[in-house]
Amino acid sequence: MKKPELLAPSGNMKTLKAAVEAGADAVYLGAGKFSARAFAGNFDDSELRVGIKYAGRANVKVHLAINTLMTDRELTEAMTIVDHAYHAGAAAFIVQDLGLGELIKQKYPDAVLHASTQMTAQTLKDVNMLGNLGYKRVVMARELTRDQLRAIAASTAVETEVFVHGALCSAYSGQCLISSFIGGRSANRGKCAQPCRLPYKSANKNGVLLSLKDLCLVDYISELADIGVKSLKIEGRMKGEDYVRAVVGAYRLVLDGNKLSEKQKKAMLGVFDRGGYTDGYYTGNRTGMYMENIKNPYTAVSKEIAMRSAKNGEK
Repeated sequence: MKKPELLAPSGNMKTLKAAVEAGADAVYLGAGKFSARAFAGNFDDSELRVGIKYAGRANVKVHLAINTLMTDRELTEAMTIVDHAYHAGAAAFIVQDLGLGELIKQKYPDAVLHASTQMTAQTLKDVNMLGNLGYKRVVMARELTRDQLRAIAASTAVETEVFVHGALCSAYSGQCLISSFIGGRSANRGKCAQPCRLPYKSANKNGVLLSLKDLCLVDYISELADIGVKSLKIEGRMKGEDYVRAVVGAYRLVLDGNKLSEKQKKAMLGVFDRGGYTDGYYTGNRTGMYMENIKNPYTAVSKEIAMRSAKNGEK
C-alpha cells in the first residue's frame, strides 16, 4: 500500500503555515483572480513567492488553483499569473478551463496539470480523456462511491485525487447555476452566493432543505489508500487556521498509522460544524445527508466565515 498525499487548503499565509506545521504533504491555494474561491484571502505575486519558498523548506508542494471558466479576453491575464507561479516554483496547476490548460502545456511542456473537480469528472472515460489531454491528475467528482473510485483507479494510469473532508454542494461541482440565476454571481467564476445554504419551505417541510452536511472520510483513509487514490484533499480555503491545523493534524495522524481517539475526532469535527457530517456519497448510504431539520445554518458557521461572507456581500 502506497501512502496517499495529504493535500491541505490555504487561503492566506497563516493557513499555509498551519497546514505545513500540521503535516500536510502539499497545499493548494489561489492567486488574486480566477480562483474557485474568489472570496478567500488568496495570494498576490509577492505572497505566492514567499508561500512557495516557505512550504518548500519543509518539502511541502504548492498547487495553484486557477480553476474558473474564463473568457478569451481573460486568458492573457491568466497566463501572467501562471508565468509568475511557474517561475516561483508551483508544483502543479489545478485547471477547469481547457483552453487555459492547453496554453499552459504549450508554453511550459513540463508543467504539471491537475483537472479541477469543477470539470465534474465521474467516469473512467472522463479520466482517460483528460489524461490524453495532458492532465497528470484528476480531482474526482465528490459524488462518486467507493466502488466507482476503485474501478476508475484500477483501470487508469492517471492519478486520482479525492475530497475527504469539508463542504459538499447540493449540485455537481462545476454545474451549479442557482447562484447565477438568483443573484448574478457565478459559482463557476468563484463567486457563489451559497443560496443552497438558506432556509426554504416545501410542502410540510421548513428548514435548510438544499444544504448537505459536510464531508468526513477520516474513518476510510486506509481503504482509500488500498483503492489507489493518489491524493486526499481537504476542503477549506475560506476557513481559518484553527480549522486547517486541527483537520490536517487529525488526518496526518491516521495516515501515519495512528488511531484517532474519540476525543481527538470530536475535537477535529467541532472546530467547524454547520450541521453535522456525512460519508453518504462515498458509502452509498445517503440517508440523513441533508441539513433539513436546521432552521438557520449560519448559527453554526464560524465567526470568521460569517464576517468574511458579509464583507463580500453574501447573505
